[in-house]
Amino acid sequence: MPNSHLSLTQYMFLSPAKVHGTFTVCLSEATAVFGLEIPISQKPPPEGWDSKHVLIHSPLPLKFRSNLLAPGAKMKASGLGCTCGITLVLLSLLAVLHATTAQKNDISIYSFTVDSKVSSRFAHTVVTSRVVNRAETVQEATFQVELPKRAFITNFSMIIEGVTYPGNIKEKAAAQEQYSAAVARGESAGLVKATGRKTEQFQVSVNVAPAAKVTFELVYEELLKRQLGVYELLLKVQPQQLVKHLQMDIHIFEPQGISFLKTESTFMTSELANALTISQNKTKAHIQFKPQKTAGQLDKVLDGNFIVRYDVNRTLSGGSIQIENGYFVHYFAPEGLPTIPKNVIFVIDKSGSMSGRKIQQTREALIKILDDLKPNDQFNLISFSGDVTHWKPLLVPASPENVDQAKRYAANIEAHGGTNINDAMLTAVRLLQSANQKELLSDGSVSLIILLTDGDPTVGETSPARIQKNVQKAIDGQYSLFCLGFGFDVSYVFLEKLALDNGGLARRIYEDSDSALQLQDFYQEVANPLLTAVTFEYPDNAVDKVSQDNFRLLFKGSEIVVVGKLRDQSPDVLSAKVRGQLHMQNITFQTESSVAEQEKEFQSPKYIFHSFMERLWAYLTIQQLLEQMVSASGAEKQALETRALNLSLSYSFVTPLTSMVVTKPEGEQRSEVAEKPVETRNKHKNFYTSHHSFSRFPVGDTMHRKTGGIYADSVLTERRGYRGQAGPSRRIPSDPWRDGLRGPPNAPLYPLYHTPGEPDMMLAPSIPGEVLQERAKVTSSPAPIQAPPVILMLPGQSVNRLCVDIKHSQGPMKLLSDPDQGIEVTGQYETEKAQFSWIEVTLKNLQLQVRASPEHVVVTQNRRNSAYKWKETLFSMMPGLNMTMDKTGLLLLSSADKVTVGLLPWDGPGEGLRLLLRDTDRFSSHVNGTLGQFYQDVLWGPPTEADDSKRTLRVQGRDYSATRLVKLDYQEGSPGTEISCWSVEL
Repeated sequence: MPNSHLSLTQYMFLSPAKVHGTFTVCLSEATAVFGLEIPISQKPPPEGWDSKHVLIHSPLPLKFRSNLLAPGAKMKASGLGCTCGITLVLLSLLAVLHATTAQKNDISIYSFTVDSKVSSRFAHTVVTSRVVNRAETVQEATFQVELPKRAFITNFSMIIEGVTYPGNIKEKAAAQEQYSAAVARGESAGLVKATGRKTEQFQVSVNVAPAAKVTFELVYEELLKRQLGVYELLLKVQPQQLVKHLQMDIHIFEPQGISFLKTESTFMTSELANALTISQNKTKAHIQFKPQKTAGQLDKVLDGNFIVRYDVNRTLSGGSIQIENGYFVHYFAPEGLPTIPKNVIFVIDKSGSMSGRKIQQTREALIKILDDLKPNDQFNLISFSGDVTHWKPLLVPASPENVDQAKRYAANIEAHGGTNINDAMLTAVRLLQSANQKELLSDGSVSLIILLTDGDPTVGETSPARIQKNVQKAIDGQYSLFCLGFGFDVSYVFLEKLALDNGGLARRIYEDSDSALQLQDFYQEVANPLLTAVTFEYPDNAVDKVSQDNFRLLFKGSEIVVVGKLRDQSPDVLSAKVRGQLHMQNITFQTESSVAEQEKEFQSPKYIFHSFMERLWAYLTIQQLLEQMVSASGAEKQALETRALNLSLSYSFVTPLTSMVVTKPEGEQRSEVAEKPVETRNKHKNFYTSHHSFSRFPVGDTMHRKTGGIYADSVLTERRGYRGQAGPSRRIPSDPWRDGLRGPPNAPLYPLYHTPGEPDMMLAPSIPGEVLQERAKVTSSPAPIQAPPVILMLPGQSVNRLCVDIKHSQGPMKLLSDPDQGIEVTGQYETEKAQFSWIEVTLKNLQLQVRASPEHVVVTQNRRNSAYKWKETLFSMMPGLNMTMDKTGLLLLSSADKVTVGLLPWDGPGEGLRLLLRDTDRFSSHVNGTLGQFYQDVLWGPPTEADDSKRTLRVQGRDYSATRLVKLDYQEGSPGTEISCWSVEL
């Protein structure tokens, strides 16, 4: 490290136990450190500073300058002749600067595994990390896992040198003394904290002796909830360093049969594709991710999500009853029911705190939601700040005319003033009551109120308790209320009770670029009511300890779950009736299940963990008791809490009523406490909320080479296109042979391919290299070469490119459509900005849409939206489609025997969204559209006499002028490559 420098100010702390011989530092009242005089003060160390450490305090910066010595050599004393009072021997400058990093790197994770067994929707996940301390000193090892918010931790242990240190689950009050003592000592006592929209983080640290090994193991369980027709299992993979052995196994067993299954990952890349294997039969699936070192798949740190989404087979019936070890679960989500008409009032907060992005996203979401109303629905809009305004005096049918008027009203909602939640809610109830009294509500229809607010009441009645009481009295069980809290300035506890008191639920909307999508997704969950007043009935002599068995509403895409215990003398066949109300009639479903046959179903130890259904029963019962506690009070609330607490302790669940005390070896911090986080005001207000950005380590090198002068890297500049250097620059002309225009040096100016019957029309013209080089010459001050809006590879002639420049566009364009391929691509091109504002790809066979905007990509399937930010790794596999995105932002939609469609956020010259097409020879003869037409028979005319770089091409009877130009090819990402292509204006 010749001539290395280190500059430190104020304090430098050095531990003698961690330093060895390379540098010598001499200290005295005025000492010389390698020739630099530094006065050393006798200032006492900070409070709590360990006497085993040496403290250096200097009012001047400390600067070290040295040359490394050969082993065994001695450094000569300084010419200033200082006397060394203390000698410090430092390992290296790096150890001083990055002590923390070095310690972490000395702890090596040699094995990291995730094993998740999903048995009949109930997931049991075990995360195991094995580490070793490769340092010669004691190091701190940290175990960190993110788990779903709906999951309950059920076990944690550390095995250190053969000794197991378990986590013990206690009543929260019993653990409070340890918790408070740790906080008083300034220690981080809470091991679990909320980290994202869907996850919580568990973290624990322990000191590890040299060469010692530690095994961490965390177990958690959750019941997968069906939303918009999908169950979702979310797993986090974040060892935070390279791991020698990394493996993830997911076993799924669904007796009803798996109807579809797909996976998605934010850390997978094409290099890791063969590390993922999926095997599936009618009722079982095994997903394994196991990268191999020999394939170079363990050379990158993995950090991100792995998501499995699936659904099961179902029919128009009373559902599925499954039985295991004396307990049963009843899943109810019948197919084929018609949607019940609804009466919905949207109550929108437009107070001053909603100004800016919030109100803009609210307007955007409301306009989309209004478009989704059905003709037999009725609706109205209420906006409020300090005052309350309703759009219409009564509810109106969702006719096209009324919806258009409502959209114009929504588009003009502006934010200002205070927050009068009480009057806004009572106004909504009065509108429904008035419509009911005037018999304007259709028989059997469902009435919903949807409240969106971002803050607490500040005008009118401001007491949350009185508002809750007023609203509950006014609704009187007749309508369902759903509350959406925008951001973290609103009291979620207030909104949750307001909703649960009135048969609805509350949801937090996170402030992010996809807030509008979150609002739309929530509406989709409640947009299609199927049944009201749903009740479950079982023979009294057959079951015991049944969970909640009556429900106000069943929505399309959701599922009702009832669990219970079989009595000792229960019948051989368990029967059930499910009653409910359709739009205009009552309906009863009946189903039955053989106890012996069901018990036999759950005998595969590979897919089943012991007594899982009993634990499922306990899990769901606790969740429902906690929810009921929100609306209860007094003795009733205490009774519910006692039941939930006893179940939590009996089945070792970390819930809001219990805590896990994590014990540690003697001599360390005595214990730590893990508690279940709860939704509160302003909690984690600033955490990063995107469900697709979790990377802490760079996956690839995204740095560009920089050039210092106009000739510094002429080859790179030429090959990679315009780099935006200031001042004049020299550009070497494109090489037409390298750019793909093949042919003999003396080739004619028009092609050798001849079309029979068309003597004057030719196919795929090519131009000799010397002509192209002449064309590519530029002046000393060239304008930057632009990337065209679209580059098309001509069918059957991959070396020829067509650059399409869109000059005239009004409204959305059908860019291409191929009914045989089931592909349609549309887009909105803004001619003033010379870029697409959005591009949408529809895969009709999969009922899937991918909509790209400059901000993000939104994938919609079965009314479910998923938003992804550009340049965040994505790897999604589903039947009939692979969807990937790399760090350049290139999103590819590919499938066997299908055309590959790509989307890219181009940020080079001529920035904007770009469309890519690959495997275009797979287009059928029925392809059409603004761009699709060029994949029909394209006929070329000979070059013009005046200018051989101009030609005419005829497409479906229409002639276009084509000019040979140099453009930037955006298809491999920024900064692009210069190419010569035929440019056509549309």
